[in-house]
Amino acid sequence: MIRWLLLLCGGALLGGVVHLATIIILPRTATQDAYARLAPVAPVNTVTALPLPKPENAVMPYMDPAFASGVCRYDLAQGPLKLTVPVSIAYTSISFYTRYDVAYYAINDRAAGRRVIELDLMTPEQHSQMPDDEEVTAADRLIVESPTTTGVIAIRALAPEPGLMPMAQGAIANARCAVQGTQPTAGGGR
Repeated sequence: MIRWLLLLCGGALLGGVVHLATIIILPRTATQDAYARLAPVAPVNTVTALPLPKPENAVMPYMDPAFASGVCRYDLAQGPLKLTVPVSIAYTSISFYTRYDVAYYAINDRAAGRRVIELDLMTPEQHSQMPDDEEVTAADRLIVESPTTTGVIAIRALAPEPGLMPMAQGAIANARCAVQGTQPTAGGGR
């Protein structure tokens, strides 16, 4: 009986180690992750509107056809980013992912409480080097710290009816993602 119990415990321990190793290592070995799939269509530090998904040509899997989508592949090595996204009629969300598809922050229009979602994206090192400005409070400036220097920002705007899709696409087209201190640019690839 003890032998079977030890075998069972050993098997469970070995299974747990294999499971954890797979979960940790597999995302780093995948060659067609989101960042790699978006590289040909989305320049770095620029918002690019994604085409509406169709079964035969979706850029990313599981894209919802009721949403207009855009992405910004970012690289913080050049400096902190300034992200500006106008709010659409129905619902707008912004999600932040590391280079290896780990979600670390998300915000929507209801949480922002404004007509335009504005935030600064930077690494913890860049945040610690910022001068303390007494006139700018935390309520005036939303700062998001990225755990990695590269990653993806996913922007989605809901079109509750098919006729409202051009308005949702307009919100994505007017989104800006640029290194602070440079002229922001937006992509137009729909």
